[in-house]
Amino acid sequence: MYRNWWALHSGAMTGAGEQPVQWNDLVDIPSGELLMGSAMTFYPEEFPQRRVEVSAFQIGRGPVTNAQFAEFCRASGYVTVAEHGAEPGSLVFVETPGPVALDEWRQWWRWVPGASWRAPEGPGTTMDGRENHPVVHIAYSDALAYARWSEGDLPTEAEWEWAARGGLVGATYAWGEEPNRYERLHANTWQGDFPFDNHGAHGWRGTSPVGEFPPNGYGLADVTGNVWEWTRTVWAGSPGEGPCCSGAPAHDGDLKVIKGGSHLCSPQYCLRYRPAARSPQEVAASTSHIGFRICRR
Repeated sequence: MYRNWWALHSGAMTGAGEQPVQWNDLVDIPSGELLMGSAMTFYPEEFPQRRVEVSAFQIGRGPVTNAQFAEFCRASGYVTVAEHGAEPGSLVFVETPGPVALDEWRQWWRWVPGASWRAPEGPGTTMDGRENHPVVHIAYSDALAYARWSEGDLPTEAEWEWAARGGLVGATYAWGEEPNRYERLHANTWQGDFPFDNHGAHGWRGTSPVGEFPPNGYGLADVTGNVWEWTRTVWAGSPGEGPCCSGAPAHDGDLKVIKGGSHLCSPQYCLRYRPAARSPQEVAASTSHIGFRICRR
């Protein structure tokens, strides 16, 4: 049984005689040759598959949580883009009342004034009870500010993918080839018909506690599903219309690669909860399903 970050961080044990797993610590990732991308028929932006040398580095065992981000803001006085921008607010996912055509993301995304990491669904909501969930409504500069405060950085796309694969070479998922469906779930992804009928993954509709699902081969939590994660890699090429994210067109230099998919990913629509999957995201944008984890080199 995999315990959540909050219990473990409070000193709970993983088993008799074992030391507690700290989902907020850094894990040593070895150097190696990454078979990056996908040679299968998923999405064209994953091609071509190629070999990339990755140097050894450290990466967060889990994505940064609300509790961790709150500590950062208290200590530094930092205010996020969603809280102080020209038009404070952020994009929030809203389930549709029934089936809709899946060619227009604006049907399930709403700009909500006042939405931020402190108020995930907008004014009147709080992160209470979600302290151990990944922080969301984070723009790229917010993630980078936290990383630097932590004497770290954001991972490159290659580093992120190498770590997410957990030692598996060329596998479809971070855990192998088994689909993430039915009772044996490996990640927090959409269960049901998108975007109107989500049965929940282990009962979680939306984000879930870090460490709720099994870690990968390197012991990393939530490398796929739960929340998309920022990387420092610039998106090259046409951004198109981001299928699962906000995806609004922007200049190439204003886009970064995000990885990992989220709790909104569904095989019907966005099969991007795979290490090879990638998506463009505007650096100034934030949503209710994008977070991050830090690294050190």
